[in-house]
Order: sequence, then C-alpha cells, then structure tokens
Amino acid sequence: MSNPLAPLRHASFRRLALGRATNMLGNGVAPIALAFAVLRITGSVTELGLVVATRSLFNVVFLLFGGVLADRMPRRLVLVGSSVLSAASQGTLAVLVLTHHATIPLLLVLSACNGTFAAFALPASAALLPQTVPVEERRQANAINRMGANSAVIGGAALGGAVVAAAGPGWGLAIDATSFALSGLCFFRVRTSPMPETATSPVRRGMFRELHDGWREFVARRWVWVIVAAFGFLNAAFSGTVQVLGPTIASRSFGSGGWGLVLSAQTLGMLVGGVIGLRIRPQRLLLVGVSCMAAEALLPSGLALGMPVAGLAGMNFLAGVAVEQFGIAWETSLQQEIPEDRLARVYSYDALGSFMAIPLAQATVGPLSAAIGVHATLLSAAAVILACTVAMLAVRDVRALKVRSA
Repeated sequence: MSNPLAPLRHASFRRLALGRATNMLGNGVAPIALAFAVLRITGSVTELGLVVATRSLFNVVFLLFGGVLADRMPRRLVLVGSSVLSAASQGTLAVLVLTHHATIPLLLVLSACNGTFAAFALPASAALLPQTVPVEERRQANAINRMGANSAVIGGAALGGAVVAAAGPGWGLAIDATSFALSGLCFFRVRTSPMPETATSPVRRGMFRELHDGWREFVARRWVWVIVAAFGFLNAAFSGTVQVLGPTIASRSFGSGGWGLVLSAQTLGMLVGGVIGLRIRPQRLLLVGVSCMAAEALLPSGLALGMPVAGLAGMNFLAGVAVEQFGIAWETSLQQEIPEDRLARVYSYDALGSFMAIPLAQATVGPLSAAIGVHATLLSAAAVILACTVAMLAVRDVRALKVRSA
C-alpha cells in the first residue's frame, strides 16, 4: 500500500499546495467581507447580486484565454502574475471600504478586475500539479492539495465572520489582499521540469487554433462534457441562492458570525472528506464522486426550512464530506485521461461551462426571490441540484470510467 503522504516529499508540490492554501485563506474571508460591505452601503439584495455576478462574469469571459496562456507559458509565472494583480485589486478595494469611499460603481470595476485575474490562475494551478509529482502519486496529491486549501478556507470563513463583525468588512478584504501577495511568493519558488513533447503537443499556430485543439480534447470524451454541462446548472442554482440569499438571510437573523460558521462547516466537511479520499480506493472513482453531488442540495433546503445555525452547519458539514469525493475524482480523472500539454485548456473549458450561468443566476436571484418568494427559490435550487446529479449518473461513460493506477 503506497504512502498517502508521499507527495509531500517533493518541494515543488509543497510550495504549490502552500501557495494555494494561503490564497484560499484569504478567499474564505473575501465573500463574507464583500457581501456585508455591499449590504452596509445599500442594503439591496439586487445590488449585492450584481457585484457578485460581475466578478463571475469577467472570470468566465477570460477563462479560455487563461487556459491557452497556461499551456504556452511556465504555469508558475502565470500564477505569480495573477497573484500580484489580485493583491493590488483587492488591496485597493480594502482601502476604499476602510476609508468609506466605496461606491457600487467602484465595487463593480474592482470585482471585474479580480474576476479577470482569477481566470488566469485557475487553469494554471490545476494543470501545474501533475508536473510536481509522479503519475502514481497524483490521486494522493490531489487529495492533499484540496485538504490544505479546505483547511485554509475553514479558518478563512470563521476569521471572515469574526473580523467583519468586530472590525468591519474592509479589514476582511485587506486580509484577502495580503493572502494573494504571500501566495505569489510561494508560487514563485515552484520549480518543475518542462512538459515532455508528445504526439499531441500543439504547434503554435495562434491562440484560436490552440483553443480549437483544446475544444477537440474536451468534446472527445462524453463523460467530460456531460458533467460540465450539468455543473453549469448545478453551480448556478447553488451559487445564486447560497452566495446571494444566504448572506441576506444571515444579515436579518443570525449575523455574519453565524454565516461564517455555516460556510466553514462545509469546508471542515471537505477536509474530513479529503482524509477519506486518501484512504478509500474505489475502482469507479468518478461514479462515487458524481453520486455524492446530491448532498449539495442540503444547504439550500436547510435555508428554505428556516433551520438554526447549528442545523445549517451540520447539514453543510455532511455536504462537504460528500462533495469533496467529487473534487478528488474529477481532478484525478482529468489528469489520467487528458494529455498533459492540453490539460490547462481542458480545465478552462471545464471552468467556462461550469461557471457560465453563475453570473446570470447571481444577478437574477434577487428579483426572482421577490417574485416567487425566498422559500420557493431555495427549494427550486435544491431540486435543480438533485436533477443534475441524476442526469450525470444516467450517462454510461460516467458510471464506467475506471482508475487505471491507484
């Protein structure tokens, strides 16, 4: 039986995982800080949705270009550049909030910048990991990397709730800016060998030709595009309700501290799920992971039922344990099946399809909840999540894919 902690022997993997964890600590704080900053300025659910949706929209628009860039350039340098620019944009936002000069137009502009910079980091980070460990250690590396990030988000969400309640949202945004700067230092120290040339290695014929090559890899496997299409609806349903209606419900009842506890409970569950993922070795890893996505319906259902903080946190913990199994399964499956030199572009198509509907959902959930009621909106989101899970499981390729090396 292989050592589940074997990837930690590799210095570059340790630095990559530490950089991601540092970044995620700040990202655990940021959503709470930004949400309550907007609510303090306007008190409007619709305007909160617009600010959150703007970041998501620009993130989606630039994801494909981020994938091409990460397959063309050293991926660590892409991560460093993204971290430096994100630190600058979040730092500016923090100063504006702390000095009471923040306005909705300024928040929209800086959210657009932050979403753009993050679009270049996502495919680069995901595609860099396989270059830091041997093939036989990738499953363990994915689990450890996700455990580190999830541990950081636990602390970040709890810290965000406490900081916003005690000192205000501006200091939470300042913590996020600092985390970007520190993660950039970690990424700068990652050292990997150049990617090997393969029969599928692209001839540099221009960005759009390379996007076409990545698209061919993406659509060549039915299980890939089916899952991504389903996640387009699933993520829209979850983010629209939880990221917009959740803070609004919290601000009117149990406050930012309680909402931070609820969010950190899911990440704690994901940490426990990562430990489980290190130990279990199902041959049909993707089937197990997709089945677990039904648990994502728990938090919207709990909010709809008006459950207290303790109940919401418990449900979200269980959801985290389950959802983490999908995360490990998905990343391991892509790294196993997609040629390494095209992996970042496939990740970018994955992210594009998975996130594309999120801005629309975030921007419209306020008016929708006003029209049909918050209760009905939350229950509808839970139903969409369950329907997406069933749709993915109905595809034979999803059920049949096996892990070739454990």
